[in-house]
Amino acid sequence: MNIFDAHDANDAQATLLGAGVTKRATRLADGRELLYFDDPNTRLEAARSIDTRQLDPRPDTAQMRYDVLTGDWISVATNRQNRAFLPPANLDPLSPQSPTNPSEVPSMYDVAVFENKSPSFGPTLPKPDAAALRTPLGVPLAATDEPPVDPTTGISHPSFGRCEVICFSPEHEGSFASLTPTRARTVIEALADRVAALSALPGIEQVFPFENRGREIGVTLPHPHGQIYGYPVVTPRTRALLRSIDEHGSDLFARILAAERASDRIIFAGEHWTAFVPFAARWPLEIHLMPNRHVADLAETTAAERDELAPLYLRLLRAVDTIYDTPTPYIAAWHQAPVHIGRDSVRMRLELTSPRRAADKLKFLAGSEAAMGAWIGDVAPEAAAATIRAAFDRTPTPEDPR
Repeated sequence: MNIFDAHDANDAQATLLGAGVTKRATRLADGRELLYFDDPNTRLEAARSIDTRQLDPRPDTAQMRYDVLTGDWISVATNRQNRAFLPPANLDPLSPQSPTNPSEVPSMYDVAVFENKSPSFGPTLPKPDAAALRTPLGVPLAATDEPPVDPTTGISHPSFGRCEVICFSPEHEGSFASLTPTRARTVIEALADRVAALSALPGIEQVFPFENRGREIGVTLPHPHGQIYGYPVVTPRTRALLRSIDEHGSDLFARILAAERASDRIIFAGEHWTAFVPFAARWPLEIHLMPNRHVADLAETTAAERDELAPLYLRLLRAVDTIYDTPTPYIAAWHQAPVHIGRDSVRMRLELTSPRRAADKLKFLAGSEAAMGAWIGDVAPEAAAATIRAAFDRTPTPEDPR
């Protein structure tokens, strides 16, 4: 018996969330948090198995190094070199445990969330009473010690934070697009719950849920899953956005949405959400999905917004997969407002991007994009929107199997 046996879900308090989803909390053998999110119509028993593996201690928290030339923080997480790479189904670390597969999840599940075994940030968090510090260029960083006055001498800090894995299904292969509408709704409820929980942790400045899909993106596990990062800093992309809002006004997102809804780049305009290809799209396939009212993050969405999002998001992903004969690789990135700043002006949106520019061609980030950050589009956004819109129109609204 290990010291975490007492955290068996039989003893844990079950919490009823929105849409009839039930959350059950327990812990893995090395102390990492594990959460089960049960579908409203689940066939699972309330009792869950205990993780009885003998695990090594958790890795030390990685180190963040400050790049004085850009103001960015680089997390050096060497423990990630040893993570699983395209394992066979019988050794899938995200499948439920079996006698031959000592995976990360001890019980059968609908949706499961657990702390990453090889995190880029964490597992250490700063002391709750530690004030958020700022580097010489004003980047917030939760830490306990003041950085050196001269940034050229090299500033480093522990990579405080939290990295979680969210398993969409117990199946070995798939993606968000392969879920039923009910399961997609459970995943959305789980994401909203985790965004709220991570935002409340000490030292967390921004929370980022995302899904990578396809080997072309660099996916190392075919299991349908996403990740949730709790950063100790506001990310570079969001810092640039905050500067743009300062320049153009706090109603920037409202004006962008109005312009896009009136454009020929619109994909879908619903009661609560709008999907469009942005005017200055960087990627051959790029879709933004934005709430029609101002919402800072997923935790702030209403039940009605989540109800519309589940089938709409599924339909959008499935439509993208019909453009070519094989599934399309993508990154689905939920851009959210920082935890402590910009919440009245930064509107949450999903950015779905793919490097696929033809059936057998990918866009690679080479000289101009990779070295200088100067993007060159291969496909006109209006042409891309027409292709995606046609695919969306011929894709039926997903329904649960009878």
